[in-house]
Amino acid sequence: MELMKLIDCFGSLSCLTTQITSALILGMILFLVASGLSLIFGVLGVLNFAHGALYMLGAYFTYTFLALHGNFGVIAILASIGVGVFGVIFERVFIKRIYTSPLLYQLLLCYAFILILDDLAKLVWGYEFKSIGLPSSFRRPPMKIFGSFVPSYYLLIIILGVTVALILWFFLSKTKFGKIIRATAHSSEMVGALGINVQLVYAGVFALGSFLAGLGGVLAGPVRSIYPGMGASVIIESFIVVVIGGLGSIGGAFIGAILIGLMRSFGIVGFPLIEESFVFILMAIVLILRPRGLFGKKES
Repeated sequence: MELMKLIDCFGSLSCLTTQITSALILGMILFLVASGLSLIFGVLGVLNFAHGALYMLGAYFTYTFLALHGNFGVIAILASIGVGVFGVIFERVFIKRIYTSPLLYQLLLCYAFILILDDLAKLVWGYEFKSIGLPSSFRRPPMKIFGSFVPSYYLLIIILGVTVALILWFFLSKTKFGKIIRATAHSSEMVGALGINVQLVYAGVFALGSFLAGLGGVLAGPVRSIYPGMGASVIIESFIVVVIGGLGSIGGAFIGAILIGLMRSFGIVGFPLIEESFVFILMAIVLILRPRGLFGKKES
């Protein structure tokens, strides 16, 4: 019965528009989190399992700031910057001490901060689920696209996700600091020998990655419930995005996030009981056919 619904959906332009929109919304939020995760790993070589907690902080900061100021655009920027500042402190005080340590040390430190930040969220904001609701400027009738009604806030998420992807590409490919970041990922010793402060580059990269995670939480806040531990599920899917796209590849993270969004969106129509498994099946297929990911580079 469900399979027939999926087949019927492919024959309906309205249904296709609805499911593709849902896929892009999920994909853009995942991309924002996964791109920061991929950037941090690509340059610093750190698997930041606490990245999901930064996503959670972005949502909670938005919830708190909205009570003080009504402009969602200002709040989104302030909350994302707040998470970025927290990321710099986290990197300078803790992460920098384990750059040369075994992977197990990185995982233990990051997991410890997941527990710490989740408990802090419970102490500050309580155990109950929080809800922001759509910003007042987006509380308007949805737009009709190909027979499907799409809320304007959903379009904002999609547009912002694509815009951030383009800005990241331009920043990393065309700007001086972006080239320094790519050079640092290739050989931090050589960059340091040229007189560039590598520690400052590390701090900047971690701040940017944290900012992106916070922005993902900011955009997810109005359409998802906010609760302690909400970063657990998104960090798992973000790691899958990074694995599918290729470690350290921003473009790969973008494509991987969209693929996962499509798998989840259409999978829930045809196979609602097992739709989450399709994400792992996709990851397994990619790892079998291309172990380094779709856009991952061979190690020299």
